[in-house]
This record gives sequence, C-alpha cells and structure tokens, in this order.
Amino acid sequence: MTLAIFDLDKTLLAGDSDHAWGEFLVEQGIVDAELYRRENDRFYQEYLSGQLDIEDYLSFALAPLAAHDMAQLQQWREQFLAEKIRPMMQTKATDLIDHHRNQGHTLMIITATNRFITEPVAGLLGIEHLIATDPELQDGRYTGRVAGTPSFRDGKVSRLNRWLDEHSASLEGAWFYSDSHNDLPLLRQVANPVAVDPDPELQRTAQQQGWPILSLRD
Repeated sequence: MTLAIFDLDKTLLAGDSDHAWGEFLVEQGIVDAELYRRENDRFYQEYLSGQLDIEDYLSFALAPLAAHDMAQLQQWREQFLAEKIRPMMQTKATDLIDHHRNQGHTLMIITATNRFITEPVAGLLGIEHLIATDPELQDGRYTGRVAGTPSFRDGKVSRLNRWLDEHSASLEGAWFYSDSHNDLPLLRQVANPVAVDPDPELQRTAQQQGWPILSLRD
C-alpha cells in the first residue's frame, strides 16, 4: 500500500471549508452575525499565523452543531456544499487525485476541519479514507466536544500513525500534499512531501529542503 495523502483546505480546495462554514452560518442567520464573524475571522488569522489554540477554536466551532438536531444540520450542510464547496473545487486537484488513483495508490484526506463538514467533501472528491477532527456524538446529537485527538499539527501525525497500525500499513513511499506550515510535522514524516500553493513559511521550508512546490489553482 502506497499512500497519497492530501490536506483539504487551500490544498485540494481553493479555500477553507471550516472558515466558509462559519460564513455560511452567519449568512443564514443561524448564529449571532457580528460576534460569530469576528471570532471566526480571529481564529482563522491565528491559524494562518501558527498561533491557533485548537481546543479554544473547537469549543467555538462545534457549538453550533450542538445547538441543532441532526436533520436540520444535514439540510444546512447540503446547501453549504452547493453554495460554498462546489465553487472551491479545482480541476487540477481532481486530476492530481486521479493521477494517484491510476497508480493504484491508497487515497486519504487528513484535515483539522471536523468530520461533519469534511466527510461529504471527501465523497465528492472520491477519496475513501478520511482522518478529520471528530465531533463527539451522544444519542444522535453533537455535544460540542471533541472525540479523541484533533487532527491538527502533531495530532495529524498521531492520528495517522494510529490509522497505519489499524491497517497494518506504513508510510513507505507515501506522498503528502499541503499548503500550510501547520502541516510541517507530517510533511517531515513522508518520503514525498509536496508544498501546494504554500503559505510563506512553508514556501521557505520547501525551498530549503528541496521539496516540490506546485499550484492546483485553476
């Protein structure tokens, strides 16, 4: 098994699905617009700068899931996919996925964004394996808490290592594509790290390490 692993936001997608979900909630009047937009933007800037406290962010981001029943959430999610996610999908990204699929590689998305948002996106991209931050479920409702380790920074490495153990697999020959310096812990673990439309810090590191740099922007 050779793994081809992809970050999702700003790598396969030409945007950030987590931040876009927050914008969608504001636009639909589901949350307090002024407060939620301000906090959503603040956390996003902290993520970009490498200063994000993932526990604080997830307490904020998962609260709307806990406030509504699953049927209503799923209805909103279908609208979100149509209005926000499909316009972010990139031909070059699907071509890259197909390139690895045609080589018989095992395809995976690993993302800090929660599974409620990302599972259907992985489905749209035809990628079977997904490691995402898991919102806790009890009796068919989200609690607003996280189940297990968030798949963020070093958490991506630990979650992936657990998956490898469960599937009797290894990182031998593996690829990992990402745009973000937050993914340097995992990029340094794989045989084939690739910087995709990278942020400035990842751009510098990729150039220093001699990693490939590519763009998937259409």
